[in-house]
Amino acid sequence: MGLEYLFQPSHLERLAFGLLETVKISFISVVLSAILGTIFGVIMTSNHVVVRMICRTYLEVIRVVPILVLLFIFYFGFATWFDWHFSAFYVCIMVFVLWGTAEMGDLVRAAISSIDRHQQDAAYALGLNKLQTLWYVVFPQSLRRVTPGAINLFTRMIQTSSLAVLIGVIEVIKVGQQIIENSLLIMPNASLWIYGLIFILYFALCYPLSRLANHLEKIWEF
Repeated sequence: MGLEYLFQPSHLERLAFGLLETVKISFISVVLSAILGTIFGVIMTSNHVVVRMICRTYLEVIRVVPILVLLFIFYFGFATWFDWHFSAFYVCIMVFVLWGTAEMGDLVRAAISSIDRHQQDAAYALGLNKLQTLWYVVFPQSLRRVTPGAINLFTRMIQTSSLAVLIGVIEVIKVGQQIIENSLLIMPNASLWIYGLIFILYFALCYPLSRLANHLEKIWEF
């Protein structure tokens, strides 16, 4: 009787809605991070000292400051200091994109830097400009090296999206908490079943990506 109440259609529908919110935040963040991170990674390879210093500063700040602190700054801090009121959904996307862009950029920078410099010199000698060299010579080889690490990063972004609950986003964990609170009198161990189901949902989202990254590492080994 308790399990029937816990997993009644209305509760499952709410969990599905919460999972959809998680997927939307993750998908938008991953796509924007992949695009902006690639551009940022190319910029990080600049020969200009000031540009490299600015990029490095941004990367280190994002790495040092916890994601949760950034969420609170964007959601609560900006509202208090500048009277800027952003929805929790868009705050999550902004923060995750800032984080994902920095991490993706470093992966792209490392992949580009790993390409033998002689190949670029040879491309220039053949008459290719810098953009053409990047597109036809550097990027095809870098893609193989950056893809497994990028997929692992995207998996971490999906997992980290659970922090959205702390600024009020009604995602899958928030919905789970609400169902547990309403079910405690009927089923004291509701948290075990609900969080167990949420575990399965996150596993279903992340495990295929993890397997894909491992597979690509094996077939693209140098």
